Amino acid sequence: MVDSRRSFLKSISMLAAGASLPLNSFAFGLGKIKLKIVLVGTGIRGTSFWGKRLVDEYSDILEFVGLCDINPGRLAYGKKYIGAKCDTFLDFDKMIIETKPDLVIVTTKDSNHHEFIIKGLDYGCDVLTEKPLTIDEDKCQDILDAERKSNKKLIVGFNYRWSPYATKVKELLKKNTIGKITSVDFHWYLNTYHGASYFRRWHGLRQEGGTLWLHKSTHHFDLLNWWIDSDPAEVFAYGDLEVYGSNSDIRGENCRNCDFTESCKFHMDITKNKRMMDLYVDNEQYDGYIRDNCLFRDEINIYDKMSAQIKYANNTVVNYSLTTYSPFEGWRVSFNGTDGRIEAWLDIPYLKNMSIDQDKLHELEMDQDSKMMAQEPIIVHKLWDKHDTVVVEYDKKGHGGGDQRLQDKIFVKADEKDVFDRAAGVRDGAMSILVGIAARKSIESGNPIRIQELTTLEPRAKRLIK
Repeated sequence: MVDSRRSFLKSISMLAAGASLPLNSFAFGLGKIKLKIVLVGTGIRGTSFWGKRLVDEYSDILEFVGLCDINPGRLAYGKKYIGAKCDTFLDFDKMIIETKPDLVIVTTKDSNHHEFIIKGLDYGCDVLTEKPLTIDEDKCQDILDAERKSNKKLIVGFNYRWSPYATKVKELLKKNTIGKITSVDFHWYLNTYHGASYFRRWHGLRQEGGTLWLHKSTHHFDLLNWWIDSDPAEVFAYGDLEVYGSNSDIRGENCRNCDFTESCKFHMDITKNKRMMDLYVDNEQYDGYIRDNCLFRDEINIYDKMSAQIKYANNTVVNYSLTTYSPFEGWRVSFNGTDGRIEAWLDIPYLKNMSIDQDKLHELEMDQDSKMMAQEPIIVHKLWDKHDTVVVEYDKKGHGGGDQRLQDKIFVKADEKDVFDRAAGVRDGAMSILVGIAARKSIESGNPIRIQELTTLEPRAKRLIK
């Protein structure tokens, strides 16, 4: 049994390196051995996707042995919501020393990711972190150094790669359907419900989230790096804050205590959401974190419009933009190649008869129990030929089916070879945030920023699978 457990722990640590070692061959279903997990950060993502869902779906092969947060009220609620039967801790080091976990899951504020990633590795644990890896190049380098000197591995929770729709795009590109990729247009639209939500929270402060170039766009840059199969080499960007922050004459203490609840179109009544009330509002007394802050407070210092040009090491050029106040939520991507063009998109209401309310769209995307199925097209147009339509069927739950597939790979199917190389390790996490960091530095300096000047990582014309 000891040898089997050692083999099991080795296999999970090798997952981020792309190894194909058996994770599911040690009689987990018989309950004879379980992965010991701790979670730090009991917010929405931590308690739901990396908390309750793991208990509901994988209790036969894993168990929580500790939960940690700086907010004791949120911590107590998180334990109850997750359904974990374990101790809770306000001190991370104390939790690690007492519980001796195999795997540390990090779902704290972005600005604290590096602290717990590095400590986890130093304590001899494998670490799984939510995106983004961290918020600046110095913290990124510290993480790279810690991972290199440890005998453990770091997994980054990039779920968008795992959706069947994104995977079909990858499959078409991998087959050289349009020849060599020469340029890409990628545009992401956040609506006035989801987009605005970032400016209510700590994400609206660059010192906490690194701007949306990091917290949100890291998803998109990871998709681009994976789709293009190359590393970013240089970034030039523009960005500004023109809608949120101090750009309005109306503002209040927060949405609950505001004189403009009738006239402000952005007003959100958090009191109608029991989970938000139980998790956040009822525990404001402990750390002062307000979940329904005013969108127009002066302290907001991130961008609400962003545009970048990214040159890759293989000479592909990308035009990217992120809008945070769109009337609809969705995205478009187009790949130009030497033999044709691929166009893909999701949730563009004018291209499909959509009946889902925009204020519910993100909630449905996050829903892990949805039974909704979808069929979406991808257009493949060869040069001097008619276009073909490839129809992709997938389930809508959990980021287009990506959430479940990501967790299955990590905890159940690590022995299965993935021809699309969707498992993301520390290099993937770093390369995705370095685009955002370079974009932010480009805006501040007015100059293009070379990726290789930020850390010791050297961009490669073809991605290094690690």
